[in-house]
Amino acid sequence: MKRLLAWLAIAVSLPAFAQTYDQRPDVRAFIDDMAARHGFLSEELRATFAQVQRVEPALQSIQPSQQPAWADFRAQFVNDKRIAAGLDFWRANRRSLARAERDYGVAPEFIVAIIGVETYYGRHAGRWRVIDALTTLAFDYPARARFFRSELEQYLLFARDDGVDVFSVKGSYAGAIGIPQFMPGSARRYAVDFDGDGHIDLRGSAADAIGSIGNFLRRHGWRAGEAVQLRVTATSGDAWRAYADGNVQPAHPVAELVQSGLAADVPPEAASARAAVVNLEGDLRLGLHNFYVITRYNRSALYAAAVADLAQALKAGQSAGR
Repeated sequence: MKRLLAWLAIAVSLPAFAQTYDQRPDVRAFIDDMAARHGFLSEELRATFAQVQRVEPALQSIQPSQQPAWADFRAQFVNDKRIAAGLDFWRANRRSLARAERDYGVAPEFIVAIIGVETYYGRHAGRWRVIDALTTLAFDYPARARFFRSELEQYLLFARDDGVDVFSVKGSYAGAIGIPQFMPGSARRYAVDFDGDGHIDLRGSAADAIGSIGNFLRRHGWRAGEAVQLRVTATSGDAWRAYADGNVQPAHPVAELVQSGLAADVPPEAASARAAVVNLEGDLRLGLHNFYVITRYNRSALYAAAVADLAQALKAGQSAGR
């Protein structure tokens, strides 16, 4: 009797996610919507969601956390090993990178740097089934349920359009796919078949990843040949601090920011540009238009600064023939 009561207590306390996802009313409503708007067969989607598994680490990882210290964050990505691996990747894919620069106006070092920060040049592309991660976050993370349900919708469309088994694609805990870590919506909008084999493969084709990043940046307004950032130092007074409000949109003339108490080596082409003051724990820089474009890839000033710094190191290494 005690064992029976204990079992009943456990059964009563089991959370809703002990059900398979296909049994849940919110998932069934999603399935009905996908059938109505996109012509999916409800029975097939129910069978799919009956096999989906909840990814607890996705819920743990997606929780808001304290922003890392800039020095620690930068050191993860701008170091000798990642620079050396990036130069190897550059050499192995030089033709695709040169073509991406011609087609999209994005210099090779920035594409290589993004891949280096995102997945260590494809080495760390994620181990979770994308369908599991997206479903978990879409239905068990209310804070961003709308976003992840949209990405789940885009993933199902992506898999159908590309003839991919929905259970075969692995990615990050947040459902990002492949070498460039595109979310499904970005994959459908910006990914390109850059190697010309007739299909887009962000997981296995470095060329497709390179072209897709170039297309993404150009479509978000990348300006060929323009600088990304200017390194600055504070000279006198604190007037510049009013501009360092966390906003990375380049809203103020560079000349105005320099006059606020910042010293910068401003190249002639940037003299009339607009910028944002980016204060990374005393590491000051002016984020120009292309810096802002990088934050469309990941909306973090730390991310954009790490990409820019890694790109600079990669270019220096490539120029030195390393």
